[in-house]
Amino acid sequence: MAIERWAKSSDLPPDTPVILTVEGTHGPVIHAVTRAAAERGARPGARVTDARALDPTLIALPADPEGDKALVERLARWAGRWSPLVEMDGDGLKLDVTGVAHLFGGEEGLAADMDRRFAGLGLTSRIAIAPNAAAAWALARFRKTLTPTLSRTREREGPAAEPGEGEGILVELSSLPVAALRLDADTVLTLQRLGLKTVGALLAMPRLALARRFKDGAVVDALDRITGRTPEPLIAIANERPPRVTLRLEEPATHVGTAAQALERLIPGLVAELEQRRLGARQLALTGFRVDGSTATADVATSIASREPNHLHRLLADKAAALDPEYGFDGFALEARWTEPLGIAQTSLVEEVSAESEVARLVDRLTVKLGPERVRRPERQESHLPERASGWAAAVNSSPAFAGEVAREARRRGPSTSFAGPLPLEIEGRINSHRLLDRPEAIQVIYATPEGMPRRFVWRRAVHDIARVEGPERIAPEWWRQPSTARLRDYYRVEDAQGRRYWIYREGLAGDGRGGLPNWFIHGLFG
Repeated sequence: MAIERWAKSSDLPPDTPVILTVEGTHGPVIHAVTRAAAERGARPGARVTDARALDPTLIALPADPEGDKALVERLARWAGRWSPLVEMDGDGLKLDVTGVAHLFGGEEGLAADMDRRFAGLGLTSRIAIAPNAAAAWALARFRKTLTPTLSRTREREGPAAEPGEGEGILVELSSLPVAALRLDADTVLTLQRLGLKTVGALLAMPRLALARRFKDGAVVDALDRITGRTPEPLIAIANERPPRVTLRLEEPATHVGTAAQALERLIPGLVAELEQRRLGARQLALTGFRVDGSTATADVATSIASREPNHLHRLLADKAAALDPEYGFDGFALEARWTEPLGIAQTSLVEEVSAESEVARLVDRLTVKLGPERVRRPERQESHLPERASGWAAAVNSSPAFAGEVAREARRRGPSTSFAGPLPLEIEGRINSHRLLDRPEAIQVIYATPEGMPRRFVWRRAVHDIARVEGPERIAPEWWRQPSTARLRDYYRVEDAQGRRYWIYREGLAGDGRGGLPNWFIHGLFG
């Protein structure tokens, strides 16, 4: 899984001999390997120096165990579609599918659905369904084929199978190596030296002899777990519910302002729960439950995580007042559907609201009044062409750093400057422009030579004599996005006789083979 997760974000070819490493006691240790690296002798758990002694061409990259763990946790919650009880187990999952297989057409249909959905995520899965968790774990990790293994036992109550039951699964377990019992490395090595290399060989041994030889009882206990004599209950992952408070009314209320009044009573309770869990709300929803079983919902979003009661109430108040009770509300629920960690922080030495918070609250109020599509922020894009280097996104969906960035930029430019957001660095670093045209406009330029400086240009029927000029700065076309006929640009900063400054560029060069004579455009105005 670690290799497949790494491969999704890597530009290296799939046949590259890559090893993912973690720090060990005596230096880097291999955490995972690609197929090409495995063919060259690299194995998980081996030291990097030993692997490179076999093949110096191995490419070592740092592994991300925390990221892998987070992915498994997300997959565990996603796997709730198959079972209400899911346990994380390293890079695998254990599911209790007792009584649910018939919902998917039997065990075969359940295993096929799992395999298909994991493949849709780009992950290779090894699936086994067995009477107990230890047997399923062993079959999924140590059987030779990737084909899902099924239990082949009839359903019965109780943790252990009676004599004669589960013979098919015992046959499959018997062929597995002793490592499938999840014993420590020293015990596995001792068993192999004694000639007990498979689970079947251990099952054929007298229990008393195994108990005397391995006095800690680990081997006998492992055999009991894999055969079902000792139960191994699963521990489900923690699934914290979103912060939520409710209010029940003694009698149905038909007044239009009932929801707004209920909001005043619900906000303090929700804020208290957010404070206890050190969370901040990014999306709130007030749901009114009508007597006829229907519901009415009002929801809002915030640009940064917040649990300030007055601000949250102000955002939801108008929408709550607009909820139609119809035949009457008999209950309400206020839920923070989207939350982010929000610790306790001191923003200033005196009791004043920080500029970042003020900007965020302004964005929230404008979004509620005007709609998210009308309150936007500039957003950097992956392009070095100025007209493509920035775009617009809903301000309420901005990152928490956006409000602080706006506040700092406003302070830097001063109170007299009209400002809607920070300029993209690609543009600001080149022209420090106060205004960039949405689209470059064609101009007519008179210059001394085809490669010379511009001297005079005509824009919007006005003639501008150039007094000063700086440049050129060349920008190459984006060959991976633009056609092969795209021409390069030479940008100039010019100042006319009246002191007005412009940013113009020449598109193409004479004789470059990509068109006729160069064209000139104006792209921005600056001071």
